[in-house]
Amino acid sequence: MDNKNKILFIAEAGVNHNGDINKALELVDVAAESGADIIKFQYYKTESLLQVDTPKSTYQLSNTSILESQFEMLKKLELDSCDLKKIINRCVVKGIEFLATPFDENSLDELIDYGIKRIKIPSGEITNGPLILKSALSNLPIILSTGMSHLSEIEDALGLIAHGRTNQDTKISSSNIKNILYTDNFYSNLNDNVTVLHCTSQYPAPLNSINLNAMQEISNKFNVPVGYSDHTEGSAIAIASAALGAQIIEKHFTLDRSLPGPDHKASLEPKELFSLVSDIRSIQLALGGNEKILFDCEKENRVIARKSLTARCEIKKGAIFSKENLIALRPGNGISPMNYWDILGSRAEKDFKTGETIII
Repeated sequence: MDNKNKILFIAEAGVNHNGDINKALELVDVAAESGADIIKFQYYKTESLLQVDTPKSTYQLSNTSILESQFEMLKKLELDSCDLKKIINRCVVKGIEFLATPFDENSLDELIDYGIKRIKIPSGEITNGPLILKSALSNLPIILSTGMSHLSEIEDALGLIAHGRTNQDTKISSSNIKNILYTDNFYSNLNDNVTVLHCTSQYPAPLNSINLNAMQEISNKFNVPVGYSDHTEGSAIAIASAALGAQIIEKHFTLDRSLPGPDHKASLEPKELFSLVSDIRSIQLALGGNEKILFDCEKENRVIARKSLTARCEIKKGAIFSKENLIALRPGNGISPMNYWDILGSRAEKDFKTGETIII
C-alpha cells in the first residue's frame, strides 16, 4: 500500500479517561491494539478555557450531573503535565503517535515542547485567532476541525494560517489576512501542511445534519486535503467518509459507554473501534488509484468470461460470413465480437465445424 494514500486514523480519547491516569493509559493500549495511527487527548487549563458561569450544553446536561457546572466538570477531566508525560511514554512503548488538542496558547507551547508531530485545532477554537496564528508559526502540520462553522469562518482561519506562514514579520490585520486568500502563497502554504476536517458538533450527531458531501466543497474551494471528525453513533458514517475521500478520520472511543461523562455515549467501545479501523483499512486498500486498469487476478477470468466469434453452423471454405453462420460464444481466445462487422461479408479461408472458433 502506498503510504501517501494511507488514511490517517485518529482514535479520539478526548476526556473519556474521566480524569483517571490509569484509564488514560488503558485507552492508549486499546488505541494501539486497534491499529489506529494516532491517539488524541484534550489538553487545557480550565481557567484558560471558560468563564466560571459558562452553562453546559444540552448533551452535557443529559450525560452529566445537572448539579455540576461546566467549569467543575471540565476541571475534573483536566490532565496535568505529569499525566501527559506518562501518556506520552506509554504511546512510545505501544508504538502509536500521541496527539492532544490545545485550547489555549500556553497549552500549545507545552505540547510543542513535548514533541507533538502535528497540531489539532478543535472546532470550538476555529475563531481563536491568536491560537491559530501560534499554530501557524510553529510550522507543524495542522489539522483544522470545522464543526459549527460557516464556510467564511473556515476561509478566515485558513487565511490566517497562510498569512502566518508567509508573512511572519508582518503586522496581522483582517485586511492582510483577506489579501492572501486564493493567492499562490495561500495554496502553497496550505496544500501540504493543513488538512481540514468536516465535522458536525453534536453528540451524537443526527444523520440529517452530517452533510458528508461538504467535504468535496471544502476540497474544491480551498485545494486542501480533507477529512472527517465523526460524532455519529456507530461506524457507518466514518466508513462512508473514507469512500468519499477523507484522508484523516477521527472517531471518539471509550473503555465503556456506560461510564459517566459527557462524551462516552457518542463513542465506540474497544471491539467497535477495532472493527472500524479494520474496515477503514479495507476501504483504503480497495479505493486504489484514479486509473482504470486490468489487474493480474482478472486475466484468467477475462479469457473465460469474454466471447469470441464462433461458427454457428458448419462453414465451408469460401463461404461468406454472415449473421446466420456466426455467433459470439465463450471463451474469449479468438476474434472479439466487437470486430463482428469487419468479418461480415468476408470469405472463410478454411472449413469450420459447428462451435469452432473463427480464425482469419
